[in-house]
Formats: sequence, C-alpha cells, structure tokens
Amino acid sequence: MGLRATLDFLLYDWLEVQALNARPRFADHSRETFDAVLDTCERIAREKYAPFNRTVDTEEPRFDGEKVILPACTHAARLAYAESGMLGAAQDYDIGGMQLPYVLEAAANSFFAAASVSIGSNMLTSGNASALMAHGSALQKQVFALNEFNGRWAGTMCLSEPQAGSSLSDIATRATPDGAGAQDDPLGPRFRLKGHKMWISSGDHELTENIVHLVLAKIPDAEGRLPPGVKGISLFIVPKHLVDTEGRLTGERNDVALAGLNHKLGWRGTTNTLLNFGEGRYPVRGAAGAVGYLVGAPGQGLQCMFHMMNEARIAIGMAATMLGLAGYYASLDYARERPQGRPTGAGGKDVTRPQVRIIDHADVRRMLLAQKSYGEGALALNLYCARLVDEQHTGQGEAADEARLLLEVLTPIAKSWPSEFCLEANSLAIQIHGGYGYTRDFQVEQYWRDNRLNMIHEGTHGIQAMDLLGRKVRMEGGRGLQLLAARIEAGIAAAAATPGLDAEAAALAGALQQALGATDAAWATGEPGEALANAVPYMQALGHVVLAWMWLDVARAALRGDGAQPANAGRLAAARYFFRYELPRIGAWLKVVRERDLTCAEMDESGF
Repeated sequence: MGLRATLDFLLYDWLEVQALNARPRFADHSRETFDAVLDTCERIAREKYAPFNRTVDTEEPRFDGEKVILPACTHAARLAYAESGMLGAAQDYDIGGMQLPYVLEAAANSFFAAASVSIGSNMLTSGNASALMAHGSALQKQVFALNEFNGRWAGTMCLSEPQAGSSLSDIATRATPDGAGAQDDPLGPRFRLKGHKMWISSGDHELTENIVHLVLAKIPDAEGRLPPGVKGISLFIVPKHLVDTEGRLTGERNDVALAGLNHKLGWRGTTNTLLNFGEGRYPVRGAAGAVGYLVGAPGQGLQCMFHMMNEARIAIGMAATMLGLAGYYASLDYARERPQGRPTGAGGKDVTRPQVRIIDHADVRRMLLAQKSYGEGALALNLYCARLVDEQHTGQGEAADEARLLLEVLTPIAKSWPSEFCLEANSLAIQIHGGYGYTRDFQVEQYWRDNRLNMIHEGTHGIQAMDLLGRKVRMEGGRGLQLLAARIEAGIAAAAATPGLDAEAAALAGALQQALGATDAAWATGEPGEALANAVPYMQALGHVVLAWMWLDVARAALRGDGAQPANAGRLAAARYFFRYELPRIGAWLKVVRERDLTCAEMDESGF
C-alpha cells in the first residue's frame, strides 16, 4: 500500500474532510476537486522531483562570486510547482488562490517531501507570504505577499545569527530609520538594517526574479542601545532587489550580500546561507545599509514571525514524516525482493532448502512494523493538526477556539515527534538493507541524512520540549492540556465500545493518567529548573500518548470498513505494534519527570 492509498484513507475515511465542503469557504469544492489536486501534485512530484533526488544531493549549490548555481532540474521543479498554484492553494480566490482546505494543501505537499525534500523551499515562501497577509499593511500584502503566492518571488525567514542561534533575545542586527520621510514610505516605515544572519534556507538563488527576506532586528534607542530580550525585536521586509509600489523591480540591488554557503549533512539541494545585511557591498542611494520596511508595530516582530514559524514547524513535522515513509517504502520493497537465510525449524536450519526473502524473518517484520507505526502515525498526527487549522479559521465560536488551543499544545509534538521517531524509521530502513544500506547505491542513507536536520529545523528538540512543558501545557490555566485530555478520553470511550479495541483503550487510559500526573508532579515545587530538567523525556512520553490516540482512532476507522481487507489489516497490526512495543516506553520517560530527577542538571562539568 503506497502513499496515495494511505492519504485517501486518512483524509476521507478517517478525517472525513469532504464534510468541509458544506462550509461557505469550501463550497465550490468536492471529492473530485480534492482528488484532482492530489493527482496533479502526485504527478509533478513523480516527474519533476523524484528522478532528481540524488542529483540535488550530489550537485550541491555553489557560489561563483556573483550568483548561486543550482542544477537545471531544480529550476524545472520549482517552475512546475509554482505553475500548479500550490504556493497559494489555501488563499482566497480574489488573490489567485484556490481556497483549498489547509488539510488538503498539506496532504498534496506531502508528495513533494517524499519525492525530494530539498528541491526548493516552497514552504518558506508560502509561510512568508501568509505572515504578511496576517500582519502586513494593505500595500505590503499587494506588493510582496501576492508576488510570492503567484511564484514571481521567493521568501525566507531570517532569525538566527552567528553568535545567537536559537537565542533570539541576543540578536544584534539593528534597524535605524532611513532619514527624512522614512516614516511615510508607502511600503511601510523605512529602515536601514545592518547585521549578519546565519542558516538562512534559500537565502540566495536564481530561481526567481526576487527574494523577500523577513528579517528580525532591533531598533536602537536614542543612545544607540539595543533593547534587551525578545520584546525589543521588530520584523522587516528586506527584498533582495528593490521594488516600487506596483511590484516592479527598480533595477537597484539592495545591500544584502551572500557571505557564504553552508554545506550540510542533508537537504543539500537547498541553498543554506550566511547573509550580510548592510555591509556596503551593494550601497543603496550612495550609503551602506539594507533597506527594510517595518511589518506591524515596533517590538512585535517575534509575534508576527511566529505566524510563519508555527506553520513552518508543522511543515517540518510533515517533511520528517515523509522522509520516514520514503525509507519505509524503500526498505519494504527491498525486503520483499532480497533472499537471505533460511527459517529455523525443530531440527535447525535446512541448508538444502532455498533461501527465503528477508521479509519472512520476524525481526525484519518488526523493523518494518516499527517504521509503519512511526510514519503512518505521524502522518495521521500532521493531517489532524492541519484539519485543526481549518477548524480554527472556518469553524464557529467554541469549536474554532478549541482548535486554536489544541494547536498550541500539539504543534511542538507535531514538529518534534516525527523528527525523532521517523529518523529512527530511516535508521531501521538502513538496517533492513544491510551493508547495502550504507552505500549510495540505495537512497535510504540519503533519507537518513536529510531527516537528521529536522530535529534542529525550526527550533531544536530541547526548545520545543521546554515550550511544551514550560508554556503550552500550562497556558490559560492548563486549559489546553485539559482539552487534549478530554479529546483523548472521548477516543478511549469510543474505542472501548468497539469490539477488539478494549485492551488498547484501557492501555491508553492508563498512559494518559501517567502523563497528566507527571505534568503536575514536574511543577509541584514551582521551580522551573526542576520542572524543565527532563522536558525532552516529557515530550517523548506525551508524544507517544498522542500517537497512541491517533492509532486508536485510525484503528476504529479501519474497523468501520473491512477489517480483513489487507490495507486495514495492516493498519490494525501497526496499531497493535505501537501499543505493545512503543506505548510501554513512557514509564521510564515519565519516572524522571515525575521525580524531578536532576542527574543531568547537576552533573559537574569537570566530570565529563
């Protein structure tokens, strides 16, 4: 069973997304239009992305001193994607969008991540434009966002700096007003930016005629001092090439210079850059300083950027998921074809008998089931979160607010759980290939390398875990965690009434109570240092509880159909695997959380 069949089941049989067509925003759509979008994206991914996954891995971006050079296949893939309309798929009709549900957009984009995750950075362009649609002025939307959605321009997000990776409060890029009349520029209050940004994906290339950088910087006070902390951060539009109010290039290059390319373990098809803003290499109107336009109010930059960051985090979770599934499909094909070994009977191995395929060995089936449970479970989680986005924006009253709050709690898990466990799936795919898995003759080693980056992309594991335990499960008086628990309990009750799922329902009920108890115990003293010392084990455990909930609900959907049908039987087996082999692991993780164990926090540096 391939990706398309899995998507169809999760979208239509499990999430029942066709019901969204009853809402005014999606009234023009139907199962037929949804399928047409999936068909188109599947075809483009098959024709323009998948054949060149190895090409972009071996022909890395290079800088000739003037421009970045990428293989021709990258240009062709990016053009095909832009022409498909997927950059603005969920946007309004009146700006050229398709008004697709976000869950359909996410599902359609999964084909590209599975085919070649590092060809282009389309999610950054869509996220950049969406942030501007939410927080930009009317003209900023018209000039910058719409030209990103239509494919003319690309977008980035510029947060990290060489001296301040994840610590955004320590960024030093400064923005000063650009002289007389700066406040009245029609494109927004105009500033000059100076500073350095690091790890900027798609920070420079020739794929589009312009690149729109969204840059975090601080506005100094009258004495030239930068405000401390994240509350002093503002957001600026800094185009690579300056434009007029009609979106036309003026012919003047902005003072943004490529300082170098980072050569990473994976995602090698995407340029990853160090950018210098305002160093004077491309002086604008006779002066150094990159011209940037303020988005929103001063000091509100991180709030504006988080609109893009949260969308990017869900997209990274989906990318990690698809790499895990790509490895699973590859190792499944290999296991079905590779003969090796003989079964052991009462008298030992009979060497006169022919070898069996490795899929006939129990341990190989264990590794395949693990991959399936991780990959398909993570896909269910990411589609569930995407469906919550639709509910947040098109639902009514309480339902919309609950979707918002659930997304707050689930986003760190949706980003980080697939990044960890679908990477483990890729490791198992290599193991199934044996010695061949370590060679470039098979793609599973590339899938692992590409996926290893996702534990760092858009916030490290540790940062996501501290956000989850330190903020998300406690926000609004703990209402988000209570709401999640209520949803899980409803799923448990439904499963308990379903023949064949009572044992799994009971196991999840126990696991949920363990997680809730550990949450309270972690904060029993009110000391953040104690509570957060084991934030990552907490996130692993709560993530496993959430994934068990996903699998229990998917299993119910499978049983509503023909449980004996091979695809549904496979889903039920993967659910049983997760409950029997994975869910019991939460006990060790939650023990250190519950006891506020300080083994790691109190380790003396001299002992390392």
